[in-house]
Amino acid sequence: MPTEPAPEVLALVDAIKVHFPDLGGTVTEAAEARRILAAAPVWPFEPPAVGSVENRAIPGPAGAPEIPVRVYLPHPAPAPGPDPVVSPRPTVVFFHGGGWVIGGLDTHDSIARALCRDADAAVVSVGYRLAPEARFPAAVDDAYAALCWAAGHIGELGADQDALVVAGDSAGGNLAAVAAIVARDRGGPALALQVLLYPATDARPREGAPPRSGPAYFLTAAHGRWFAEQYFGPDGDRAHPWASPLLADPRALPPAHVVTAGFDPLCDEGHAYASRLREAGVRVTEAHYPGMFHGFFGFPELLADARAAQEAVAGVIACTVSGRKKSGEGRGCAG
Repeated sequence: MPTEPAPEVLALVDAIKVHFPDLGGTVTEAAEARRILAAAPVWPFEPPAVGSVENRAIPGPAGAPEIPVRVYLPHPAPAPGPDPVVSPRPTVVFFHGGGWVIGGLDTHDSIARALCRDADAAVVSVGYRLAPEARFPAAVDDAYAALCWAAGHIGELGADQDALVVAGDSAGGNLAAVAAIVARDRGGPALALQVLLYPATDARPREGAPPRSGPAYFLTAAHGRWFAEQYFGPDGDRAHPWASPLLADPRALPPAHVVTAGFDPLCDEGHAYASRLREAGVRVTEAHYPGMFHGFFGFPELLADARAAQEAVAGVIACTVSGRKKSGEGRGCAG
């Protein structure tokens, strides 16, 4: 790993920090953190174009509120009717990052659009409940409910029952990994792939500074502690497999594509989870970007590595469609 990111990467990190709340320092309330982020300048780049975008509310877990989702289709939605005609394509259930506390459908709109466009996939972006208003395991319950909803609507979304994918970044990567575990343990829905972008996989408290930290890092140890305090509260079980998927039984989980960044405190957790899956016989691909930081995936307009990472993820997702896997069609598909 280089001793520090390239100058243009450091400049971007510094620019992001200007508008990012000092979580766990001067900012201790989730509402204040969200207000600061909402006041940040609007991203100047046009979002990727897709066929259609629709906000919906789907049933939540028993006794819980409805879950807001945003459904992206790569082509215009089919005409309403009992049997809409949909070409087979993947369906991606996407969970946004933000430490289970911040972020939402709007903050990750461009990422969801890029996955939809580049993988030719239906994407269901999930607005799960946030902490501290709804603590662990509320987000897990919402994630699994959204996954089940998507599986039940494959016909209008992706049409390929064998190409259901979970994906997420950071805390959303944690939820994607956990949703795959819950789906296995509860007998479905069956998943073709889990895409984990710099995922949080080990929530247990640590002593001292993390092994990867310093001024070149966007995500700090203070941020991580604050996020965990909000999500788990004083009594949450951070060693539960739904909190720390690194501690779960990895056998019979779906194939995984794991993205990590060298200047990211979560890098080692991502590598460790990929290794644990691989040792259990799960098929795993990894994409490591040594000069990148936590969150880099969302900046393809500015970072070549972000563009490469998005293209690689899209290629892996596109290959989950049955016909493409058989024919070898698409980027990275095995013939």
